[in-house]
Amino acid sequence: MLTFTSDYIAGAHPQVLAKLVETNLENLSGYGTDIYCQSAAEKIKAACALGDEADVVFLAGGTQTNQIVISTLLAPYEGVIAAQTGHVSLHEAGAIEYSGHKVIQLECKNGKLEAGVIRDFLRTYHADENKEQMVLPGMVYISFPTEYGTLYSKSELEGISAVCKEYEIPLFVDGARLGYGLESYDNDVTLQELAALCDVFYIGGTKVGALCGEAVVFTRGNLPKHMSAQVKQHGGLLAKGRLLGVQFDALFSGNLYFEISRHAIEMAEKLKTLFKEKGYDFFIDSPTNQQFVILENGRMKELEKEVNFCFWEKFDDAHTVVRFATSWSTKEEDIEALGKLL
Repeated sequence: MLTFTSDYIAGAHPQVLAKLVETNLENLSGYGTDIYCQSAAEKIKAACALGDEADVVFLAGGTQTNQIVISTLLAPYEGVIAAQTGHVSLHEAGAIEYSGHKVIQLECKNGKLEAGVIRDFLRTYHADENKEQMVLPGMVYISFPTEYGTLYSKSELEGISAVCKEYEIPLFVDGARLGYGLESYDNDVTLQELAALCDVFYIGGTKVGALCGEAVVFTRGNLPKHMSAQVKQHGGLLAKGRLLGVQFDALFSGNLYFEISRHAIEMAEKLKTLFKEKGYDFFIDSPTNQQFVILENGRMKELEKEVNFCFWEKFDDAHTVVRFATSWSTKEEDIEALGKLL
């Protein structure tokens, strides 16, 4: 079977796996206090052009990361603003609400929130005489890339960041696929600029070359108090924190994280070209590693016999939107084999 289901179907990039094997018999301290977590944190801060005021926390997965960041930064009575199609809105099985924080869904365009929409909502909320009986919006959450593979431009990020500063609430950027966003041909924002525009973001490892792991970056001395204890309360503190530190140390040694991300984008562009040449239509124009293709239902059933891909949503009674995802592990031969099947 050819597989384009997601970007975390393979294990670890060979260089990451080699580093895990190389360090396997070293006796190291636990809970993220080891030398590799420290080294990885310093490399990440340097890559982001952040100084000593920044903090890096390593967590195992994306849902865990979103829940812990949101719950530790928000007061019990606050909620988080997100796009209607946002990951925390749809695909976290209510993990954010489970922590006691409402996800406040706003209308979006191509998966993206607009600064004006956020400002209008906040202005309306604060002008409401009954606001004390309502959930206080305490954070803005966006994904880069979005659930639909789209990207925020630098000017769009600047606009959202300005609204957050105006209302004194943090901007949290979900970077589960950050590498694929940064390396997209259409991207115009650097990692350093992204770090400067938000209060907290994370660098995804699970989907970008690691067995598991996300690196959360608190950019401006805003690490929540007793963060380690709070992470442990949420069941997110690994005794063998080295597992995460070693992997990110490898990913941020040299240019590996960005090189393997660029490979996924190159494969996605070949995939996009292939579908266009074969006459298929796209649900949305995605510039990243997720491509959303409209398939006739009968054709989809036939293709499913030899290719794994992801159901996304119904388009109409006769057609379905499906997602094909490339990753650091996608091979050019996979694209060629798909072309013969199509």
